[in-house]
Amino acid sequence: MKQFFVAATRQNDGKTVTALGLIKAFQKRVKKVGYIKPVGQRYEEVDGHKIDEDAILVKEACGLDIDLASMSPIAVPRGFTEDYILRGDRQALLDQVTTAYRCASEGAEMMVVEGTGHAGVGSVFDLNNADVAKLLGCPVVLVSAGGIGKPIDEILLNKAMFDQAGVELLGVIINRVQEEKFDKINDLVRKGLERKGIRTLGVMPFRPILSHPTVEQLVEDIQGEVLSGRRGLTNPVERVVIGAMSPHDALNYFGKGVLLITPGSREDLILAALSSCLVGIGRQSCVSGIILTAGVAPHPNIMALIRRTFVPVIMSDDDTFTTVSKVDHFITKVRPGDTDKIRMSEEMIETYVDVDSIAKALKEASHG
Repeated sequence: MKQFFVAATRQNDGKTVTALGLIKAFQKRVKKVGYIKPVGQRYEEVDGHKIDEDAILVKEACGLDIDLASMSPIAVPRGFTEDYILRGDRQALLDQVTTAYRCASEGAEMMVVEGTGHAGVGSVFDLNNADVAKLLGCPVVLVSAGGIGKPIDEILLNKAMFDQAGVELLGVIINRVQEEKFDKINDLVRKGLERKGIRTLGVMPFRPILSHPTVEQLVEDIQGEVLSGRRGLTNPVERVVIGAMSPHDALNYFGKGVLLITPGSREDLILAALSSCLVGIGRQSCVSGIILTAGVAPHPNIMALIRRTFVPVIMSDDDTFTTVSKVDHFITKVRPGDTDKIRMSEEMIETYVDVDSIAKALKEASHG
C-alpha cells in the first residue's frame, strides 16, 4: 500500500479541496483508496462520535466504505488543549490514531491522510502534522497559496519542521493563482522551488466557485431565518455591502455576487438592491442575497415586492455589526451537497496536478 500526507503552509490554503481531488483522481487509477483525518478541529456529532467535517465530506463525495469514527479518530473540542496540558496522555492519542489508521486503510492500495493547518498545528498536545506523518510513515504533499516569494518562504519554513521529524516532502502544489498572473507565477515558482531542491507537483489557478460561500452556508453560520427566495440559496457571495451608505452611493456596488447586510428598516437600500434585478435581465443581474439584521422586517409591501424576485432574504436576530463580523469570519468549506465544487476540485486536480508524478514519487520513496 502507498500512502501520503496532505498538509498546507497555513489554514485555508485549499488543503481539503486538494485532498478531495486527489482521492477522486486515484480512484480512477487504483481499485481502492482510503482516507483519514487523524486530528480535526471543526466537527459534527455523528452517532455519539465527534467527526471532523472534512471526513464527512470525503466519505460522501468519494463514496468511501469506511467507518466515520476510523476516518476521524480525534476531533478537538473546546477545553481539549487545557485538559491535555494538565493531564494529557500522548500515548493514548497515538494509539487512537494508529488503531483508526489500520481500520481506515484496510484493503486500500492508496491511502490519503489529511492534516490540519500548517506543519506545527497540534504541537500543544504533542501531535502536530509532522508528528502524525512520521507516526504513519507518510511522505508529504504540501499545499500553498498562490504567489512567488511568500509561498516559497512558507514552504521552506514548513519543510524545516517535516525535515526535523524525518518526514520526506514529496512535492508542492501551488493553489489559487490569479488568472492574469498564472503564466508568470507558474514559471517562476517552479524555478524558485527547483533551486531549493523541491518538486512542483502542480500549479492551480484561482476559481471563485471554490473560494466563495453560498448564501445557504452563511444562513447556517449566522443561524438566520429564510423569509423568501429559497431557490436562490445556492447563489455565491463574492462581496458584501453593509447598509451604512445612501442608496445613491450603494447603487454603484449592487449586482451579481453581492450580499447586502442591512436593518429591515432601511427600505431605501433594500429597494436599491432589488433594482439590480430590473436594470439587468433576469436573476443573473440580481444581488446574491439580503440579510436583514436586528430582527426587523421591512414593510409588507416591500416584502411582497421581494417575493417577486429571485433574491433570497434572510432574517438575523443579531445587530448589523455582529452579523457582519460573523460573515467576515466565515470559513468557506466544501460541503457534501456542493456538487459543483466537488466536480470542480476533481477537474482542477486532473488538469493542473501531475497525479502520475505523485504515484511515481511514492514508488521511488518506497524503494529508497
